[in-house]
Amino acid sequence: MKHTTFIAAILGAAVTVTGTTVLAERAGAGEHMRPSFSDMDTNADGQISLEEITARGEARFAKIDTDGDGMFSEAEAVAAATERAKERHARMVERMDADKDGKLALDEMKPKGDRGARMFERADADNSGGISEEEFAAVTKKMDQHMRKGHKDGHKNWRGKMGDKPVKD
Repeated sequence: MKHTTFIAAILGAAVTVTGTTVLAERAGAGEHMRPSFSDMDTNADGQISLEEITARGEARFAKIDTDGDGMFSEAEAVAAATERAKERHARMVERMDADKDGKLALDEMKPKGDRGARMFERADADNSGGISEEEFAAVTKKMDQHMRKGHKDGHKNWRGKMGDKPVKD
């Protein structure tokens, strides 16, 4: 029985951390969200030209090329990623900080309700009270598929990789 409780605790912690990471990623990516049509149509002529797309890319590159040498270095990549992480963290704290102390305690980050137990029950397909390696692999695969589907559904007019033509639903 102790073994089952230990596995449940491990899975619960994994669910909490994974769920929190997903929440952080979905908390809004600020300027990294896909731009709207009006953001891209900078001259407001009702069409997005190749020049407008190129100019947007060049402006984003110039923003991350902080030393202006025309190269994207490891240091600049780390700085850009750190800034995005700080922004995501600030949004998480704003949304989840129940006691308004500017920090997130584990209790503030835990999913509401008995979500961990429900997820454990789903993962334990044979109801053995534990999650086998096969069950773990199956639930991981299902979560990966769900995340990919959610990403595609979040951008309903686009399917596949960048450069694919829009698909009308």
